[in-house]
Amino acid sequence: MTETLAPVHRVRAGRALATLLLVLTVFGPISMDLYLPALPALTAELGAATSLAQLTVTACLIGLAAGQLIAGPLSDRFGRRGPVLIGVTAYVIVSALCAASPTVEVLIAARLVQGIAGGVGIVIAQAAGRDVYEGGRLIRFYGRLTVIGGFAAIVGPLLGGALTAVLDWRGLFLVLSVIGAVILAWVAFGLPETLAREARTAAGFAVIGRDMRLLFSDRRFVGSVVAQGFVYAALFAYLSGATYVLQGIYGLSPQGYALAFGLNSAGFMAFGYLAGRASERWSVLGTLVTGLAAAGLGAAGLLVAGLTHVPLAVVIVSLFLLAAGTAITSPPSTTLALADYPQIAGTASSLLGAARFAFGGIAAPLVGIAGSLSILPLGLVTTISILMAAASGLVFLARPARAHAPAGPTTIPSTEGTPTCVE
Repeated sequence: MTETLAPVHRVRAGRALATLLLVLTVFGPISMDLYLPALPALTAELGAATSLAQLTVTACLIGLAAGQLIAGPLSDRFGRRGPVLIGVTAYVIVSALCAASPTVEVLIAARLVQGIAGGVGIVIAQAAGRDVYEGGRLIRFYGRLTVIGGFAAIVGPLLGGALTAVLDWRGLFLVLSVIGAVILAWVAFGLPETLAREARTAAGFAVIGRDMRLLFSDRRFVGSVVAQGFVYAALFAYLSGATYVLQGIYGLSPQGYALAFGLNSAGFMAFGYLAGRASERWSVLGTLVTGLAAAGLGAAGLLVAGLTHVPLAVVIVSLFLLAAGTAITSPPSTTLALADYPQIAGTASSLLGAARFAFGGIAAPLVGIAGSLSILPLGLVTTISILMAAASGLVFLARPARAHAPAGPTTIPSTEGTPTCVE
């Protein structure tokens, strides 16, 4: 069992550090969206089958999950600053390699590595947030992570669409490389080490295995991770299938689809922020249940739309509720999973992040089983996913957590903590 650590010397964290941590969550996921408008042109230039070209998206998704699993434990052992510098440097290099890829097979491999490098930023941001904040400010920070994720979902496709007017798909990957270079300079000069040397875990696979066994023995951690994984399965099913539903079935123009997608992303941002405040001021578990209920209503609406014809407004509202519900569940789930484990926050964060992308990666292809002109698979996948998330919460979170956690309080503090940063 991991021992409780002695207090370390801390200083107050500023707004600049919080902003940098939020930015670190963006550059990986934005890699998923920025080049999508140029995917047809990429497919034609490389002479690839459509299904093979779509593997460039899948490879990045798998990489984002794997990168978090790798970087999380490493950051607990070596600190946050070193792994993120390596990750962002690799991202800059491999994004340039994506731009120079001569074949789609090379691009798929490069996209996998690009995703791994991008996943480092996600897990380090969550783990460093646990180092830096506590109490109410920790919950609020995780709410802001959700908001910035929704912002990236809006900006990525819109920026990619605008850039395709002047750049080809290779140019878009060079833009990602430049973005990575800017973030690398920011990290090099603006990110202090947030995990004190005396707070780091020992090295070795045995220690990592011990930490993971410790986490998986905690009902609250398991419930948070599994429930969040199923919720994100529903979200990725929505992201994968919404374009076919809104454009292929309901005949929306690309501009109309962009408007609907932007509305849902704005809802994701707004409700993610509100969820952070509600978790802080009201109830962490209550906020999680509210999010599951909202997502469940949205999924049920999509299921009805798959069984019988409904107006477009019903589908758009259902997609909005699904996105908003996902955003509401994110801050409380992250808080429940990480709050008790400050000394292995990297490992805990990596498992949570990997579950989100892994569950999502499995669910996304299922919505196309019946072809591009049926809503029923989307309704079934989202409804089953939310039901499984609710069942996971009921099984693992309805009962009180075990009486003793290895470090940190066993209940989520309702009072504001002081934002801190290790010198």
